[in-house]
Amino acid sequence: MLSYQDMRRVVITGIGALTPLGNSFPESWEALKMGLSGIGGITRFDAGQSPWRLAGELKNFDPSLFLTKKEMNRLDPFVHYAVSAAIMAADDAGIFEKGLCCDSGVIIGSSRGGITMIEKDLKRKRTSPFLMPATTINMAASYVAQKLGIKGYCLGISNACASGANAIGEAYRLVRSGILKSVLAGGAEAPVCRVCIEGYGVSGALSKRVSQTPSPFDKKRDGFVLAEGSCIVLIEDLEMAIKRGARIYGEIVGYGNSVDAFHMTRPSAEGESMAIKNALKEAGIRREDIDLIVTHGTGTEIGDLVEMMALRAIFGDRLLQAVAIKSMTGHMLAASGAFEAAVTVMCLYEKVLLPTINISVLEDGCNLRMFKESKNSEINIAISNAFGFGGVNSVLVMKGY
Repeated sequence: MLSYQDMRRVVITGIGALTPLGNSFPESWEALKMGLSGIGGITRFDAGQSPWRLAGELKNFDPSLFLTKKEMNRLDPFVHYAVSAAIMAADDAGIFEKGLCCDSGVIIGSSRGGITMIEKDLKRKRTSPFLMPATTINMAASYVAQKLGIKGYCLGISNACASGANAIGEAYRLVRSGILKSVLAGGAEAPVCRVCIEGYGVSGALSKRVSQTPSPFDKKRDGFVLAEGSCIVLIEDLEMAIKRGARIYGEIVGYGNSVDAFHMTRPSAEGESMAIKNALKEAGIRREDIDLIVTHGTGTEIGDLVEMMALRAIFGDRLLQAVAIKSMTGHMLAASGAFEAAVTVMCLYEKVLLPTINISVLEDGCNLRMFKESKNSEINIAISNAFGFGGVNSVLVMKGY
C-alpha cells in the first residue's frame, strides 16, 4: 500500500465543454458570470401538448468541426459531444503540441448513453448495424481514446447523475496513486428526446413551469429542466504539468463517494453528508476552511431539501457561500457533475463567486448564501456535489493553485 508521502499531487490543466450556454468552456463560463439562461423551448421534437416543454439544448453546435460525416452518422450525439469536449480540453491543455504521455487514460461517464440514437432507430423499418456499438456507455471514452491515440486506461462509467463527477474522482485517484500520469475525464449526455422528457416527466422530476425555471432552493421550485452537453477535463500529475509548462487551473485534493442504500429515487441526507465527510477527510481539510459550495441543486422539491440537510449536518448553522449552476444550464445529467467540477476549479482560478438565477424566496432553513451577480472574492477551497438516482453520491474538494 502506498504511504501518504508516495501520493502525487493532482491538478486540472485543460477544460473543454459544450453546454446550453455555449459551444466551448470559455463561452459557457462567461455566460455563467453574466447570469444568463440556456433554457428554451424544445426543438428536438414536437412537444405538442406535453406539460414539459422546456429543455437546455445546444445552440448551433457543428460536430463536423471534430468528426467526419461518417462518424457523425454512426455515433450517437452523446459521443459527438464527448469527443468534441475532449479535443477542446486537450487543445486547452496544450497536449496536442507535446503529445500525451504513455501513462494516459480516458474515463467518461454517462447516465443515458446512446438513448437518442436508440429512440430514432426504433422508428426505422431496418435496424442500423451500428446501433449496438454506437450506443453503449463506454463508446464515449473508447472513441475519445481512438481519436486521440490513447492506448492505455479506458473506462466508461454509468452512475446516474453522479457519473461525470465520479469519472473525475476516479481519474484523480489513478493519478494520485501514480498509476497514470494524466487522464481525460468527465461526462457526456444527449437526453433531449421524447423518451427521456416523458420518462423523467412522469416520474415527477421535471418542472412544468415555462418561466423562471429551474429554480434550485427556491420555495416555489417544482423540478429540473433536462439538458444536454459534455464537459471533459485533463487531470495531470503536478510534477508533469510543471515540467511541460502547463497552465494550472487548480488542484483536486479530495474525493468522497457513498451510496444511500435507501431508495431508488429518494435521496438520503445521511448518504450525501457521508460523501462530503469522506471527501473532506481525504483532503485533510477542515469544514471551517471551505469557502464555496457548488451545489447539486437540481430544483426538485425533495432533492434540494435533502442536500440542505446534508450540508447542515456537516457545516451546522454556518451561512455557506454557494451557487446552483443548474439554474442556468438545466440538468445535463452526467455532464452536469463534470461541468460543475470544472466551474468549481475556475471559480478558484479567477477568484469569483457566480450568480444563481430564478430565486425569489429561498426555502425555509436554507443556509446557503446565493448571489444575484458575480463578485470577486478571496476563495481558496471549494467543494462540488453530484448526486444521482440509486442514492449514488460524489463529492470533490478543490484548492486554488
